[in-house]
Amino acid sequence: NGIGVVGWGVGGIEAEAGMLGQPLYFLTPDVVGVNLTGKLREGVTATDLVLTITELLRREKVVGAFVEFFGPGAAALTVPDRATIANMAPEYGATMGFFPVDEATLDYFRCTGRTATETAALEAYFRAQGMFGMPNAGSIDYSRVIEFNLASVVPSVAGPRRPQDRIALPQLKNRFSELLLKPAAEGGFSRQEQDRSTRIAFRKDAEFCHGDVIIAAITSCTNTSNPSVLIAAGLLAKKAVERGLRVGPKVKTSLAPGSRVVTEYLRKAGLLAPLEQLGFHVAAYGCTTCIGNSGPLDEDIEQAIVRNDLVCAAVLSGNRNFEARIHPNLRANFLMSPALVVAFALAGTVIWDPDTDPLGTDRNGNKVFLRDIMPGDTEVAALLPHATDPGTYQRLYANPGGDNALWSQISAPPSEVYSWKRSLYIAEPPFFTDFAMQPGTTGDIRGARCLGIFGDSLTTDHISPAGAIKETTPAGQYLIRNGIAKADFQSYGTRRGNHEIMIRGTFANVRIKNLMVPAGPGGARVEGGVTIEQPSRERMSIYDAAMQYTADGIPTIVFGGEEYGTGSSRDWAAKGTRLLGVRAVIARSFERIHRSNLVGMGVLPLQFKGDDSVQSLDIRGDELFAIRGLDDLKPQQELTLVITGPDGATRTVPLRSRLDTPIEVDYYRHGGILPFVLRELLARQ
Repeated sequence: NGIGVVGWGVGGIEAEAGMLGQPLYFLTPDVVGVNLTGKLREGVTATDLVLTITELLRREKVVGAFVEFFGPGAAALTVPDRATIANMAPEYGATMGFFPVDEATLDYFRCTGRTATETAALEAYFRAQGMFGMPNAGSIDYSRVIEFNLASVVPSVAGPRRPQDRIALPQLKNRFSELLLKPAAEGGFSRQEQDRSTRIAFRKDAEFCHGDVIIAAITSCTNTSNPSVLIAAGLLAKKAVERGLRVGPKVKTSLAPGSRVVTEYLRKAGLLAPLEQLGFHVAAYGCTTCIGNSGPLDEDIEQAIVRNDLVCAAVLSGNRNFEARIHPNLRANFLMSPALVVAFALAGTVIWDPDTDPLGTDRNGNKVFLRDIMPGDTEVAALLPHATDPGTYQRLYANPGGDNALWSQISAPPSEVYSWKRSLYIAEPPFFTDFAMQPGTTGDIRGARCLGIFGDSLTTDHISPAGAIKETTPAGQYLIRNGIAKADFQSYGTRRGNHEIMIRGTFANVRIKNLMVPAGPGGARVEGGVTIEQPSRERMSIYDAAMQYTADGIPTIVFGGEEYGTGSSRDWAAKGTRLLGVRAVIARSFERIHRSNLVGMGVLPLQFKGDDSVQSLDIRGDELFAIRGLDDLKPQQELTLVITGPDGATRTVPLRSRLDTPIEVDYYRHGGILPFVLRELLARQ
């Protein structure tokens, strides 16, 4: 999208159907224009900009919209900076963030190894279409226009749980201290005043405190492909090494470049070595810490955190910092530029003010502050030519498949269908169990029980975590019963081809809070995938309750707040929901891809109308529920929720079906998109 390509993410279920020839249907979106004016100040990075834009566009509610950036400020941005903004579209809720093609786009293609003929053809095409050049205010009739001045951006971080929760860098120290004491119900960590001074002795001369940085990762597909922020991080590391600064032993550091080109230009610029001296070695090319693949922490460190219930932090240059995504035992996660990741690794804590607190001391015992080693824009610009060498791109990408010996060694026996073997990694899923050529009836849902009630911004990471599998969870217990040692559990992401594990991992995030479970002292909520089974009122895992309801023939529903299903386009968040027996999800609003995935799995997404919510309706989860009006479904039809309390009293509440198009109604009637496509394929034969 940063180079003028119209494209957007779809759910894995839609993608599977697309590979089988099924068209993609969607409602025509609004096109929201963002008029960028002014210019970024000295020392402000593309990461600072994208975190500020994410905060703004979440507030402006652009969910489901195409967002087009235009104006003189957009024209002045480099293509890597544009790509950084476009890549964060899921975090600000848009279907895509788009930048038109202009001279800067052509320059980018020339610098990355495209031929003169290819670049000329690109320019000629867009000029012929009347689409070349950056629009200015008034030249396009957008659905609405949002104004944004680049000069308003300041160095920033975002966290501790959501990308849109931006914090100006100098305010982080005080903000974290406030959150430490704030009640959990208000987004805090529910600690007491005396906890501020908690010090836990660790090994020889070290100690643990709240706010300690445990993971520092330069990671993410876009930030680690943006030369300006990577070179800034390398320059900061170089100056830190020259001053004798070191990263403490508690901090696990890593560097996951967006491509091999990044490693090449960092090496050419003399910046890879100082990064490595601070512990930022190349760990992989791909999804690492930002998806939960940080690997295990030092066992003593992890035990100290868990045993003392410490609120420790991860700092990363990724796009997402949802609860337990980075590491299940790190409660605070902050997004920031790669240079700031290096700085916080040196500081060793997020309770740090760059203006008043030093990063450490040099060899002569002098305090070293961030301002002493943070590179200026001119220094960064002087090294950018290392990142714009066409020959490097052509050499590294001439034969990408042939350079990977491991990939080439994988055997793929020829067969018409896959031969399923017994495996805890890949197993035949039950999506077509009891398949018939004619779909069943889709009558009203009656006698349903509530499996969970969740608050605002429930992410797909909450619903289906991708990180480490804990021994005490249903998935961990399943692996143990099947002879897998704890050390070999790996992650949900690694084992996502096995439905038995993924079902048990659904709604099993260690930080998820089911509001059906009574709050503890001070309003603190029980964390983890637990629920209250009805009518026994017994507390048990969500998986166990779901299996019990399924065995008894009782349908279940789930309630949510605003932005239900935000975050990654994780198809297992919908697949797991369906396989738990959930028939409908009722929320204040849905994130685009997860709503689509629910439809694709035959789960009915329903939206409260007006100001109705779980809280306003005082839904507790011990009621019986029915959903009426499903016999003659139409797109976005009004349906009725019938709530029967334990005392037998009945209430009715209007809901809006979020089956948005006629084809989605068909998908729901067929039990999901996959049975629909299979019936179509078989009917043609």
